[in-house]
Amino acid sequence: MTWADFWALIGTLNGEATQASCARLAEELSRRPVHDIIGFAERHAEALYRLDQEKFGTLPVTDLSDRDGRPFPQSADQFLYTRCAVVAAGRAVWESVFFDVDRFAPYTSTSYDGEWLLYVPDQAHELATGEEWDRTTRYCFETFSNTDGWPHLRN
Repeated sequence: MTWADFWALIGTLNGEATQASCARLAEELSRRPVHDIIGFAERHAEALYRLDQEKFGTLPVTDLSDRDGRPFPQSADQFLYTRCAVVAAGRAVWESVFFDVDRFAPYTSTSYDGEWLLYVPDQAHELATGEEWDRTTRYCFETFSNTDGWPHLRN
């Protein structure tokens, strides 16, 4: 799957990875050949992997603070869901954050949650084949996987 095809499919989310919009995307993707579902999963994993960087992961949650009023850090899971929300926002947003970290910051808000986007390839595969898919992708999208993005964590 080309990046253009991936971003066109992401565009069907209308900027947000809600349960309903992700179900529509999975349905749309399920009508394509299985290799397109795999291609979508690969592009999605790579898009998330590229966002897995310290400059984004160390941003605080914008609308939370601790009891002392200090910024509340993103958890590893929240950072993953935030990266999904950035991808769901579309290509222009995704590309812009690499040049301006302040464009990433709003997506750390608890009002954004892109978790549903993680399940789209699995749902599409099951709809297309009737079978569960235990997939792996070239890029791991879990937080801290991109060692180049977290240089101080390298051994």
